[in-house]
Amino acid sequence: MSNHDTGAARPGMLSLDELRRLAASGEIDTVILALTDMQGRLQGKRLSAEFFLAEVSREFSEGCNYLLAVDVDMNTVDGYQISSWARGYGDFVMRPDMTTLRRLPWHPATALVLADLTWLDGAAVLESPRQILRRQIDRLAERDLVAYAGTELEFIVFTDSYEQAAAKNYTGLSPANDYNVDYSILGTSRIEPLLRRIRNGMTGAGMYVESAKGECNLGQHEIAFRYADVLTMCDNHSIYKTGAKEIAAQEGMSITFMAKANAREGNSCHIHLSLRGNDGTPVLAGDGPHGLSKTGEHFVAGQLAAMRELTLLYAPNINSYKRYVPGSFAPTSVRWGVDNRTCAIRLVGHGHSLRAENRTPGGDVNPYLAVAGMIAAGLHGIESELPLEPAFEGNAYADASLRVPHTLRDALDLWAKSELAEAAFGAAVREHYTNYARVELAAYDAAVTDWELRRCFERL
Repeated sequence: MSNHDTGAARPGMLSLDELRRLAASGEIDTVILALTDMQGRLQGKRLSAEFFLAEVSREFSEGCNYLLAVDVDMNTVDGYQISSWARGYGDFVMRPDMTTLRRLPWHPATALVLADLTWLDGAAVLESPRQILRRQIDRLAERDLVAYAGTELEFIVFTDSYEQAAAKNYTGLSPANDYNVDYSILGTSRIEPLLRRIRNGMTGAGMYVESAKGECNLGQHEIAFRYADVLTMCDNHSIYKTGAKEIAAQEGMSITFMAKANAREGNSCHIHLSLRGNDGTPVLAGDGPHGLSKTGEHFVAGQLAAMRELTLLYAPNINSYKRYVPGSFAPTSVRWGVDNRTCAIRLVGHGHSLRAENRTPGGDVNPYLAVAGMIAAGLHGIESELPLEPAFEGNAYADASLRVPHTLRDALDLWAKSELAEAAFGAAVREHYTNYARVELAAYDAAVTDWELRRCFERL
């Protein structure tokens, strides 16, 4: 991976020759080979550096194809075409993308490389989140366009360890801050040792850390990274999310990225996206209203037109939809505005930095799927030359004319019937993630919740 601004390799990124040298000296003895699954988690293997260098780096490793056909608990479930008992749960190929090779400073003597997935015959696994994003990148390339993105990923820190949190059934946990520390230097100082470890760890893993700040919920924080090309950004996002949890666990604490952990503010993941030409020229900026070009207007119009049909990519879980509460800084209305945080799409920046911010995703989002959705939506607007409605002024929470789907069931219905989704991603991908949502809904519908027990056990 290279810094797209300077062309220089980021500190912590490794070439294959550097890995050979570090392995020979004993400085690295383990290489993690990982893929990103449907839930946005890293899955894979820890390999000896010797074996990775001798075999896997030149060829590939294999993994069970059920990694793209299980629920969040790793249960095998029905309904997937690519993996099932009837198909024997065979393997797919994990082919290392050597441009992602890097150190993992929070694990001793360890490097990590991300994998692209293919079948044994070399055909791409189209349902893989990284492959889904690559397809949209290719669609942009056909137009001589390149997408850049940055994510703002919020999380809540608890002083309880993950084991303690589980033993308490995730209730009565102690947040790292006991009051709103949004922008508070004093409040964030209380947890700075952990935040600093995470920031420095990510820097040592090749990422460009910009800042850290407190947020509104108790114990809620955000670490921001410099924008990058969309594939690099999504790779970094997935590594950071896993790494932050691992570092917190090493400190005897826990972090959650779930969209809505309690009745207070949820964890958002605002995604900023812009387009450039192959020569680096900004594409969204122009001399039109609000500094937009005609292409920029079509791009933003596409975000709005596709929002409801693609919400499943932005809000993939039951819990995702608990964020959409008026006055919570999570959007409820499919509107766009200029620097307006009540809208689903917020236009920010000026000139070269002009970009669209999608405020719909929560901290539980799979970045590859969400960014692929934004690119597909933008291309839909550009190709159809969709006109852009006037910017919304004022409080978009008061607008109920076109709302973000407020349940996973609603979002699934829109996605499953979406011709736009099938045209952009293909029928196989649409069906695969339709089944993902159906599996989540079936599990939820079968569960007896603590809310039901408290409400019904004695009084009904």
